[in-house]
Amino acid sequence: MPNRRRISPRLGQMLELFSRNEDWVIVINADPDALASALALKRLMARRVGKVAIAHINEISRPDNLAMIRYLRIPLVPWSPSMLESYQRFAMVDSQPHHSPAFDGIPFSIVIDHHPLVPEHPVEAAFVDIQPQYGAVSSRMTEYLRALHIRPGIRLSTALQYGIRTDTATFTRKSSDADMRAFQQLSFHSDNALLMRIVRSEYLPEWLGYFGRAITSLHKCRSGMFSFLGEVENPDILVVVADFFTRVHGLRWIAICGVYKEKVVVIFRGDGQSIDVGGYAAQRLGTLGSAGGHRAMARAEFPLSAAEGRNIEIFVYRRLSDRLPKAKKGIPAEVAQNAEESPAALNSSSEQGDTEPPAVHEMSVSPVGAGNNDLPGMQILSN
Repeated sequence: MPNRRRISPRLGQMLELFSRNEDWVIVINADPDALASALALKRLMARRVGKVAIAHINEISRPDNLAMIRYLRIPLVPWSPSMLESYQRFAMVDSQPHHSPAFDGIPFSIVIDHHPLVPEHPVEAAFVDIQPQYGAVSSRMTEYLRALHIRPGIRLSTALQYGIRTDTATFTRKSSDADMRAFQQLSFHSDNALLMRIVRSEYLPEWLGYFGRAITSLHKCRSGMFSFLGEVENPDILVVVADFFTRVHGLRWIAICGVYKEKVVVIFRGDGQSIDVGGYAAQRLGTLGSAGGHRAMARAEFPLSAAEGRNIEIFVYRRLSDRLPKAKKGIPAEVAQNAEESPAALNSSSEQGDTEPPAVHEMSVSPVGAGNNDLPGMQILSN
């Protein structure tokens, strides 16, 4: 009961935005938590607004996502800028406007998320509910449903359970009592057999070769590991491979890198204890594009052109492994940090007591490749 009284005023602010005369689009970067949360928000809007569409900005190819959409009959359409003309209101769940350039120019009225707030990118909307302490937005949406005395149906309950399960890695990643409570409440209404069908649809047969590629190109990178897969048919492959390595005993963190459509994508996974991989991704790669996330999981993306023709594997490895330069007198710290170090400067930093793997020197190799097992300064796991 205390929980309901606490949430109700927040819900009141959101409900005031709803009008039967306005149509809404819920815009998402589709993954299980976003899909489930969007479905729940659509249920909240039922009979309170005009029509509601769920639009995704990303290509959906992960088998578990496709299975979730199919088995739970989640209605989706690709996002198109033309929707700005045909819909009056826009909502976002499991993301913030600065997370993707695809969100630029969309006047969001509702933003519900659990990713950490970034002071440099304040979220502006009529209703904003961002709860970084939650492991999944699906948990927050479950609280919304309970506060409004809405009993979720079998498909919605199963979707929300799967959203919580994936974002908390079955409660092995950061989560809260609210996540556990929501998962337990949903179990009374969900279909466990349906949930297992989705869980078991994790890999496509043609993706298996990427696991071998990841293992053979695995290198030690400071306190973690780094692997480059070269060009991939879909960035979701990087996520699946990175999640696989979280099951390796003693692995503190890993970065899985690949190239997709002239864009470099790096997926980070960590144990949540050794380092904050979200902060590490932002610190090391944030100046090249978008980068950030949670303590145990993060993502970075930047254009291929940012490497200026250099070997991508070496370029990203150096960004992640080299000691950051200290600010010098008269030079702002951010300028020194973002500057490219010369080989002499890198050698100097190693001589001053850097015990991490030495810097990788440039080589005459193709800009996009995979599995450089002879990279100087990179320690291969099998050695």
